[in-house]
Amino acid sequence: MSNNVQADKSIHVNKVIINDQFWKRYADIVKTEMIPYQWEVLNDRADITIEKERNDQNIPSEKSHAIENFKIAAGLKKGRHYGWVFQDSDVYKWLEAVAYSIEQEHDPQLIELADGVIDLLALAQEKDGYLNTYFTIEAPERRFKRLAESHELYCAGHYMEAAVAYYNATKNEKALTIACKLADCIDASFGNEAGKIKGYDGHEEIELALAKLYELTKEKRYLNLCQFFLYERGQDTSFFERQWQEEAGENAVIGGMNHLPLSYYQAHKPILEQESAEGHAVRLVYLCAGMADAAFLSKDEEMLQACKKLWKSITAKRMYITGGIGSTVHGEAFTSDYDLPNDTMYCETCASIGLIFFAQNMLKNEADSTYSDTLERALYNGVISGMALDGKHFFYVNPLESNPENSLKDPGKSHVKPTRPAWFGCACCPPNLARLLASIHKYLYSQKGDCLYANLYIANKAEIDWNGKQIEITQESNYPWEGEAKFQFQLEEPAEFGFCLRIPAWSKTYKVTVNGIEISDSLMNGYMVIRRTWETGDEICVTLDMSIQEWSANPHVKADLNKIAIQRGPIVYCMEEADNGKCLHLFRLPKNKQYHYRYDSELFGGAGLIDVTAEKRVVEQEWESQLYSQGMAELYEAASLTLIPYYAWANRSVGEMQVWLAKE
Repeated sequence: MSNNVQADKSIHVNKVIINDQFWKRYADIVKTEMIPYQWEVLNDRADITIEKERNDQNIPSEKSHAIENFKIAAGLKKGRHYGWVFQDSDVYKWLEAVAYSIEQEHDPQLIELADGVIDLLALAQEKDGYLNTYFTIEAPERRFKRLAESHELYCAGHYMEAAVAYYNATKNEKALTIACKLADCIDASFGNEAGKIKGYDGHEEIELALAKLYELTKEKRYLNLCQFFLYERGQDTSFFERQWQEEAGENAVIGGMNHLPLSYYQAHKPILEQESAEGHAVRLVYLCAGMADAAFLSKDEEMLQACKKLWKSITAKRMYITGGIGSTVHGEAFTSDYDLPNDTMYCETCASIGLIFFAQNMLKNEADSTYSDTLERALYNGVISGMALDGKHFFYVNPLESNPENSLKDPGKSHVKPTRPAWFGCACCPPNLARLLASIHKYLYSQKGDCLYANLYIANKAEIDWNGKQIEITQESNYPWEGEAKFQFQLEEPAEFGFCLRIPAWSKTYKVTVNGIEISDSLMNGYMVIRRTWETGDEICVTLDMSIQEWSANPHVKADLNKIAIQRGPIVYCMEEADNGKCLHLFRLPKNKQYHYRYDSELFGGAGLIDVTAEKRVVEQEWESQLYSQGMAELYEAASLTLIPYYAWANRSVGEMQVWLAKE
């Protein structure tokens, strides 16, 4: 096998259509439930109770009002801005979800609805391109003057991402024109030139959005502006404070956002000097996603190395087994190495989504399964756990252990909800979930040179361009419940290129055949590279190890010492009160335990379950009258446990849940 890449040959993914049983269900939920439901919420027509996720009494949370804000900014109605200063971004993420949904299945009515939103945004946009309802309505004189908490560039970035996606799906020129005018306004206001602002937003997002806008338009100014924001961050550690002092006084707090330490914003050091994941988890991974894309587009090796340092800090020392990140509710933030508590953590849904963005952009730079393995872990566990199976209820926080009574009575655990609310006053997660789930097709394949990398095992039909020649690749699988996937090729004419299969790190054994003949080539960065001249009818079959596995945490993770987590394939499992009764902490797994896997076609819309022989601590009657004792015998009785996929917990009834299990 030759691994030489021919410079004059290239391969590109044109279109991917998902027909996977597991993920098609989510795509259908997004289209039929989430997008219509969220549209009703954004228009204040949904009959919901909004959960107040943050304890800030300055911000109302009875409704979204997001569309009304745009109508007021456009001069179509009279009124005041309502909600968080970043309320606009809920509309933008909804629009991006619409774009990806349309890519999968054309829908004229949905396009008409979204076009109406684009028309409204055009009316709300100011003549110089500025677009932000809070500052247009409430404080036009404070534009770009309180960037630590204003979220102006954050919201702008979310619109740019939506516009790029919507243009790609519909070729709507107005959507792209609004985005470019907005980017031009920002470019005219920020930079190293005299008279421009040498600063950046408190919440990263504009960086990764400008990279996407550059890729679409090829306007180099947008990439240069992206690089400016990245490299300027942390250079002048007094920037936020100076703006704060200049604007201090009456109405010092903007939209309920408070001034926080520089590490919260990843502004405590220049990005090339940051070696550990610090601060607000979503901000950090959005920053890293922008860094990784900019490194790829500009061939910036220093920035890529900075990305690698932060990737290692997150995944080797500060990430939960579910792909969740953010160890504390205070600042929704990282704390210190190996500090991964299970019942007070945060693990915001948006943070796991941002980790996926980071992983995807790292794959552009390097074909290394370290990134796609983490992408898969976050996707199947830490992300989809954030949504109920009805598509109308959502977790902001994704705990690994939950006791409803503790959440109710302990202020330190009140952020850990035992059931998913219908909406939030700070509603970043629901529309973020919608756009991620609607865009799954974007994550299946990546390409470098004339090599195509299969990163996820999700049944699909892909249209590939090989030097102007069309190739169709069909993947069939019943993943994540079964470990076999087949790839079939149909080509206009024979073509030589590398097809690279990810072999997940959790799959201890595997088998790969090409046209029925087993191959045993060594792996390259976690991928089996199969280079040959492909012809119509060629078939690859990969079989992965789907045995039930026990995972242990690093001994420095105090919360998980002498405990194990159960995983099968990419799915992390948990025990829930609905199957096993109360007091889940009394269970332990003996050394001679036995596991049994079974698939239930009805529960959770179809899911794999695990039964395991266990033991449960007997609580003797003597304990009813005392809190502590000397020499009380520990008695255990035989018991059985049923484990369910972590993503499916809290879909039946309110009760306890636990991922990490004690062992004998």
